[in-house]
Amino acid sequence: MAYTTINKHTEHFNTKTWTGNASARSFTGIGFAPDLVNTRARVATAQNWWFDKVRGVTKYVAGTSNAAEATNAQSLTSFDSDGFSIGTENSVNYNGDTWVSYNFKANGAGSVDSSTGSISATVSANATAGFSIIKFTNPSSGNFTIPHGLGVAPDMLFFKCTGGVQSWFVLHKDLTDYNNRYLRLHTNAAEITYTMQTQAPTSTLLYLNSGGVSNGNTETICYAFASKTGYSKAGKYIGNGNANGTFVYTGFKPSYVIIKQINADDDWLYYDSGVSPTNVITRAMNHTTSSEATANRDTDFLSNGFKFRSSNGTMNESGATFVYMAFGQSLVGSNNVPCTAR
Repeated sequence: MAYTTINKHTEHFNTKTWTGNASARSFTGIGFAPDLVNTRARVATAQNWWFDKVRGVTKYVAGTSNAAEATNAQSLTSFDSDGFSIGTENSVNYNGDTWVSYNFKANGAGSVDSSTGSISATVSANATAGFSIIKFTNPSSGNFTIPHGLGVAPDMLFFKCTGGVQSWFVLHKDLTDYNNRYLRLHTNAAEITYTMQTQAPTSTLLYLNSGGVSNGNTETICYAFASKTGYSKAGKYIGNGNANGTFVYTGFKPSYVIIKQINADDDWLYYDSGVSPTNVITRAMNHTTSSEATANRDTDFLSNGFKFRSSNGTMNESGATFVYMAFGQSLVGSNNVPCTAR
């Protein structure tokens, strides 16, 4: 029996690293045409921009800000068949600085679905990999539903109002309450209580409170992720505060892991094999407080999960609860069963 339907993670997710040169350029080797590109400076704070094909090129939202969508003609200038192109903008291509991008495949610019939910939404969905991009206009009042296109209930949701100043809202199935708690991507705050969803997502719909995810009558973008056996997993773990740190089982070798403590104010943390291809991984991206961190972040990506090699509280505080989303880089053997060598 097949374990996973995804033979190569690089057909759906991949990282790209580069050194800025302040000249327009194109990157290839992603392995697919990306529909979401999140660019991050490894050496400079706050240069963290999100681009997607549904909204279109040169339009970005900043991951470390509550600002509305902005347009920069020299930022991401095209989504290409095997990568993307950038211009001369310092926030994606500052001369001499190092960069990383996290690239996901959805389904192009998407299409308008006006019949599945209570309001229309543009949906670009890759059901195989459990990722979709949803653009909608938030009603001024009342509860509403929108389609997500995944065919299974999503486990992690990123919302950003693009039409006005509003927080990033992140919902995760393993928060204390999936419907009534959320995290803010642009701050390091612990989980916050508010009714974001009137009920948990189903295989077709998100059930949202119009006063939660966005300002009324403004455009909002949502990035939705569902766990896929052998490729991605959303979950939680408890830190042990030891250098022989917590082991987190995913069932595959991770390629990219997002981590956030939910009990206290502490930064979002990102590990990826594009920046650190071998164990021990000593580099991690702090989201809001600094750029790439290299002290006390030691972690191993193993054949079936990840294990911390540090007592650092950002990812391994004793007794604290952390939520995560991991994406795989498993080598697939016979019958679509991931190999376990590392």
